[in-house]
Amino acid sequence: MTVPAEDTSPKSLLPDIQGLAKKWKWLLAVGIISIFVGVFALGSSVLMTLASVILFGWILLLVGGIEIGHSFYQKEWGGFLLHLVNGILAIVVGFLLATNPGASAVMLTLLLAMFFMVGGIFRIITALMMRFPSWGWRLLNGVVALVLGILIWNQWPLSGLWVIGFFVGIDLIFSGWASVMLALAARRVQAPDAPKSAAPQNP
Repeated sequence: MTVPAEDTSPKSLLPDIQGLAKKWKWLLAVGIISIFVGVFALGSSVLMTLASVILFGWILLLVGGIEIGHSFYQKEWGGFLLHLVNGILAIVVGFLLATNPGASAVMLTLLLAMFFMVGGIFRIITALMMRFPSWGWRLLNGVVALVLGILIWNQWPLSGLWVIGFFVGIDLIFSGWASVMLALAARRVQAPDAPKSAAPQNP
């Protein structure tokens, strides 16, 4: 028995597009904010790098504290030791990042390179397979992310202080622009015209 091929024509995607069209303003706002943050990051790459590392450190401190508190709250559970160790590890790593952002940035640069490369490949595959409105911009966003990851990998560790903020800014600009174009495309979608009622016939 043959399985019918999935319909990926524009008409089959119309309900999903119409659902997105109802929230196009939010998508547009997110895209514009991403562009502005990206431009700021380009102008202050070192500051953005240090701020990103410090913020990540504080997030780990918060998550670690919550996980330790949760482990003691459910002390009788078998996973108590696992949660406790994970929480302590998160606090230690978060403390190192928050107190030594410069040295931590060099190590995070390598992780960022992997993030950009994997994320870029995922965006490229998603854009080519789904072909949603303005998918070409999302494809370009994936290509740019992949190239940025390769560049970071090649420059590491010499430019660990500024490369995080600089490349994050570029990625934010392209990601924001892709969101803006998708929002504008969703805005142009019109709902199918309602069937016209038959005109009354004269007796």
